[in-house]
Amino acid sequence: MRSKIMRCTACYRYTLKDACPVCGASTIPTKPAKFSPDDPYGRYRRALAKEVK
Repeated sequence: MRSKIMRCTACYRYTLKDACPVCGASTIPTKPAKFSPDDPYGRYRRALAKEVK
């Protein structure tokens, strides 16, 4: 599955277009974050998410 969000190779801004609307450089698809069932910080993320809600 291809990601719809793209990142500019020059200014590192995110966009949905094939060319950066700010600087005109080409964009590349972003990579998803790696998933690990042994997430060492998962406990802290979940606690923070509870506080924010």
